[in-house]
This record gives sequence, structure tokens and C-alpha cells, in this order.
Amino acid sequence: MMSGAGCRHILIPGIIALVFITMAQRCLSVGVNWGTMASHQLSAESVVKMLKENGFDKVKLFEADEKILNALIGSDIEVMLAIPNYMLQDMSTDPGMAASWIDANVSAYAYTRGVKIRYVAVGNEPFLQTYNGTYLHSTFPALRNVQEAINHAGLGPEVKAVVPLNADIYYSPDSNPVPSAGDFRPEIRDLAIQIVQYLDSNDAPFVVNIYPFLSLYENDYFPLEYAFFNGSNKPMKDGEYLYTNVFDANFDTLAWSLKKAGFPNMKIIVGEVGWPTDGDKNANIDNAKRFNQGLIQHALSGEGTPARKGKIDVCLFSLIDENSKSIAPGNFERHWGIFEFDGKPKYELDLSGQKKHKSLVAIQGVNYMHKRWCILKPHPQKDAQTYLAKSVDYACSLSDCTALGYGSSCNHLNAQGNASYAFNMYYQFKNQNSLDCDFEGLATVTYKDPSDDKCHFPLMIADGRRVMLLHKNLVYIILAILQGFLVVLLLVS
Repeated sequence: MMSGAGCRHILIPGIIALVFITMAQRCLSVGVNWGTMASHQLSAESVVKMLKENGFDKVKLFEADEKILNALIGSDIEVMLAIPNYMLQDMSTDPGMAASWIDANVSAYAYTRGVKIRYVAVGNEPFLQTYNGTYLHSTFPALRNVQEAINHAGLGPEVKAVVPLNADIYYSPDSNPVPSAGDFRPEIRDLAIQIVQYLDSNDAPFVVNIYPFLSLYENDYFPLEYAFFNGSNKPMKDGEYLYTNVFDANFDTLAWSLKKAGFPNMKIIVGEVGWPTDGDKNANIDNAKRFNQGLIQHALSGEGTPARKGKIDVCLFSLIDENSKSIAPGNFERHWGIFEFDGKPKYELDLSGQKKHKSLVAIQGVNYMHKRWCILKPHPQKDAQTYLAKSVDYACSLSDCTALGYGSSCNHLNAQGNASYAFNMYYQFKNQNSLDCDFEGLATVTYKDPSDDKCHFPLMIADGRRVMLLHKNLVYIILAILQGFLVVLLLVS
């Protein structure tokens, strides 16, 4: 991958000039995380086409999905491919398992015009404090076994094993909360440095996930403007450096931690960074657009952070909403996408960082289920209240009602609207099965969209096999009708 520093504008006539302009544009790019924890999936081929049409040339995947890898063949999109956390223990103790995984998911695609896999992510945030040390002893051995398997396959120069870590692995003490005081957490410092040394020996980068939104979500007193790149808060002073936003402060805290460990020039990739659009009072379209557009312009400007100049390598989190993700961290977890679940852009976003009003390109040809919704009956039985709450809770437990939470897009609905939203989400998750719109006689199917200007009652994506079945049934119906006409004609004649 070419770095931003290597991009130059050269005035050359004709086609050669066009080639250099294209190269310059590719030098300045951001990546994106593609998660797949959704009840109804878009086809991998359509998502890859959308990635290319929007100019994404880097993508981070959370698992080795055969359909996605096959769709990426020949795309020229650089890939970071992840090994899930649950596999780390086995990978750490069994080099053969690591070798088999690399053979099946990396070597099998590493041919000319195949899949451009550049990184293998060994786990995802395995040192997260909420994991209570579950992966502390398996991560480094797994990293080593995976990289050795890559090397044994002859792919070492092109493919690097990395460990995406959460920003909670480093800190600045309360007594001196500035980036230059940063260091790795004392309880994992030795292990973190061991991993850094190994990464450096393989010319691999340090991958970190940074979430300014969480600073705001977890602290009611956190200054809102400090979460954005064009905020108006008073800058934080750290010696000769001034910090106007929390992203730069967080990034440089890591830079100082690496410097103290003896690696001042280690390449840093921000593996995940973004802003959700629903599920919290601060998660909305305006804030997400403001943050992500500011991030892109900042990352691609070449200005860098106060302690590190140059382009910042970032992967937006995330590409598409995932309505089946765990909401243990918060309801916003299902709403990080810059695209809706069906591939529609949520807002304008200039991925070039050139401050242009530019629309993202939507996925084309999406098939939806029938235009019908499940809602609470307008006049339910008098004793309905005795089991209405249980029905709503049941529907939400098996679907996605995060938009109903405090400060969310559907929080303004009345009690009937809340029930209708819950019933409909369950009905859609269950592929509009008529038996799944009953709820003890409380619900009914409607053909009138109950959405309003703020709250959207979605229709799910139709499964490809379901669409084919519908088409097949339609053909049978048409044939039956034609056969009926023929019978009538024969009888008349």
C-alpha cells in the first residue's frame, strides 16, 4: 500500500495524467469494517460491488466467511481477515490448527488476482477489561503460531499477523491526564511490550480501536465538543502540544506508550473508529456525519496528531448496521453503519476528505419482503393490558427494539406505537410468517406503512431463495391461469 507521503501531483498530459490522478486518489483512502451479525444478509457480491463503487480499497472482516472471500476475488481490495477470540486458545496450543486455518483461508486465496489479504487479525480486543483476562495467556502464543504458519506458507513478506486491541490497554494517570504521561496498563505492560516486540520483528503494525463516542457515552460530564474535530472547547495543553479533540489525545497516548517501550516509530493502524446513528441520546445522523466527515478529513490531511505527523491509517466502523449484535455495551451497538441494513446510505460522506458534498452509492437491486407490517390492533380487548407488556418483551427479546430506547429515533412513540414497533420487528425477523403476527390476538397485519418522519418500521431483505420461490410460485400461478383459459376456450369451442 502506498503511503500519503508518496503521493505527488504531476502535470502530465493525456492518459498518463489520468493514471497519476487515479494513483493519487488511491493513496488517500480510508478502510471500513464489514460486520455480518444481521438477521437478513445482503449478498456478498452486491456489498463488494458497493465497496468498489464508493472507492473503498481496504476492508476489515471479523471472520473468514467463504461467500465474502469468494466475492472479493479479483476486487483488488486489501483485506484484514480476523480469527475470532474463541479460537485463540486452540491456536495458541496447536500450531497445526493455525497452519490449517491459514491454508484454508489465506493460502487458498493468495494467488494472482485472488484476494489481497494483507493482515490476519489474531482475535479482536482480546485484552478488553470486561473479558477479565480470559485471553491474556493465549493471545501471544496464538499470534506467534499464526505468523509462523503464514511464513511457512511463503506469504510472510506480504501478510502480517496483528492483534487489534482496545484503547483501554493504555492510560494516563489521573494525577497527570495528558498524552505524554501515557503508558500501557501496569497489569499487562510486560505482555503488551512482548507483543509489540514481536510485531516489530515482523514489520507488522500496532492495531488499535479508538471510540470517542464511548468517552461521551460513559461520562455524563465529558465535554461534547471535545469528541469532534471541529469542536469549540478550550484545547488541552501538554507541554508544547495542544489537543483540540479526544481522538488525537487518545492516539498520542498510545504513541507515547510505544515510545516508552522503545518503539517510537512503530506504524499504528486505527482498526475501528466511528459514530453510531441510533440507540442513545448522542447517537444520531447529525453527530455521526459530523464525526466521520471530520475524521476522514483529519486522517487524510497529512497533518496527523500533535505528536505524530502524516496521514493516519483508519478503518471506519462500520459499513452496514447489524441488528443481531449483542447490546450488552449499549443499544447503539446495532447502529454503527454508514449504510442502513439494506445498503442505503444514511447521510452524505465525502470519502476523499476534500470537503465536497458527495453522496455514497447505495447497493442496487435489493429485494424486500412484501409491503405489510404487523401492528397492535387499534382496539384490543379490554383485558389486553394483562399480557401486552409480556408480548412486547417477548417480541423485543427475539428481534431488535433498540430504536425505542431513551433518546433513540422511535422513543417518541406512544404505548400503542411501541407495541406495534415491537410486534413488527418480530414479524419481519420471522420472515412475515402469518402465525407470527398474533400475540394472543393483540396484533394484526396492515398494508399501510406505520412509519413516521422520525421512526422507520422496516421491511426486511428477502432471502434470495425466498425470492426465487416467490417467482417460481408466480410462474405456477400464471400457468394455472393460462391452463384455466385454455379449458374455458375448449369448452366454448
